Amino acid sequence: MARMKLKLKKGDFVKVVSGKDKGKQAKILRTIPDSGKVVLEGLFLVKKIKRPKKAGEKAEIMNVSMPVFASKLMLICSSCGKASRSGYSLTDKEKTRVCRRCGNKI
Repeated sequence: MARMKLKLKKGDFVKVVSGKDKGKQAKILRTIPDSGKVVLEGLFLVKKIKRPKKAGEKAEIMNVSMPVFASKLMLICSSCGKASRSGYSLTDKEKTRVCRRCGNKI
């Protein structure tokens, strides 16, 4: 499968545009470019049952963040503080991400 180009990176703050957590903001913990998905901190949680591996252990129900498609997210600009699309700017042979709303470097 071809790798998908993601404009989002680990550590970015994003706003959820659609889905069960619509309108919430979170930090990106991990990106999965092969499937075009992103794992967010504390959002899109599902309950997962951890079975006991050894005798005497107890089973637990854990909340796990599931990957979500990057198309459901918008990057929050660090300078204007609003959710916006991101673009690229080539200056002095250096490629930098740019906010489409205010034009400042992200």
